[in-house]
Amino acid sequence: MKASALVLLLCATAWTQELPVGSGLAASYPHDREISEHPAVIFADDFEASDPWEKRWDSVRDDGGVLARVAPEDHPWLGAGCLQVTATLGDNTGGGLTKWFESAPRVFIRFYTRFAEDCDYVHHFVTLRANASLQGSERWSGFGGAGQRPDGALRFSTALEPWGDWGRETPPGVWNFYSYFHTMKESGDGNFWGNSFRPPEQAAIVRGTWICCELMLVHNTPGVSDGEQAFWIDGELRGHFTGINWRTSPTLWANALTLEAYVTDRWTEQRVNVVAFDNLVIAREYIGPTEP
Repeated sequence: MKASALVLLLCATAWTQELPVGSGLAASYPHDREISEHPAVIFADDFEASDPWEKRWDSVRDDGGVLARVAPEDHPWLGAGCLQVTATLGDNTGGGLTKWFESAPRVFIRFYTRFAEDCDYVHHFVTLRANASLQGSERWSGFGGAGQRPDGALRFSTALEPWGDWGRETPPGVWNFYSYFHTMKESGDGNFWGNSFRPPEQAAIVRGTWICCELMLVHNTPGVSDGEQAFWIDGELRGHFTGINWRTSPTLWANALTLEAYVTDRWTEQRVNVVAFDNLVIAREYIGPTEP
C-alpha cells in the first residue's frame, strides 16, 4: 500500500439491522467438522490433512519453503494442524495459497489467523479477486495491476489486511479493506493505488492470539453502484461499506481467494515474521465463528 493511497472512511450507519452478527452456519458444525457438507459452503480447508498443498489449492507460493503445516498454538480446538507462513526479510517475502472457485452474487470468506507475538507489519494479506474466467489465461486477469485502475470487465479485488498507517499504528496495525475497482479514486501521485475502507476508530490488532476474521462481498449490478463489502472480527460486525461499483460486466465474478502473508521492508524492521491461518471457509451465506 503506497503512502498516497486514498482512504475512504465510509461506514453505513444502519448495518446492525442489515447484516448478521455472532453465530452463523458454523454454529451447527463444532470445530468445523463436516462444514463442507453445508449446501452454502463452496470450499473449506481446516489444514488437518497432510496432503501436498496442491491437492486442495490451485496455486502455491512457497519461496524457499516458507509454508508449513504445524499444530496451532493456544487454540487446540481448532484441530491438530494449521497453515504457518514464515517471512524472512532478505530471503523471501513470505508466501501463500490461491483457490479459484465458482462464485455467487454474495460471497463470504471466513478464516482464523494468528500473528506471532513479535510479528511486525504485513504488506498484503488475504485477497479476494475477480477474474474474467476460471479457464486459461483469463483466470489471472484479476492479479497484478498495482497502481492501475482496473478495466471493469476484467478485474477487481479487495483485501482484508492489517493497515499500519505508515508506522503510526502498533504492529501489525488495524483492519482495513484495500480495494481496486473501475470507479476507484485517483491517488495524490496520479496513480491508482488501492482505495482503503475502514471504520474511523479501531483498536490495534492483538498479536499472539487467534482471531476469527470474516469478509463479505456483494457484486454490483453492472451499471449500478449497488455493490457492498463488510467485515467481522470474532463475530462482531466492524464495517459495512455500500454504493460500490465493482464491475461493468455480468460475467465478471470474485472467483479467486489468496490466503497469504506478504511481507516487505516497508516499515518492517523485524527480520522474521510469522503468521498462521486455520479453518478457512468460502460460502454463499454468513459463516460466523466455529463453536468449540
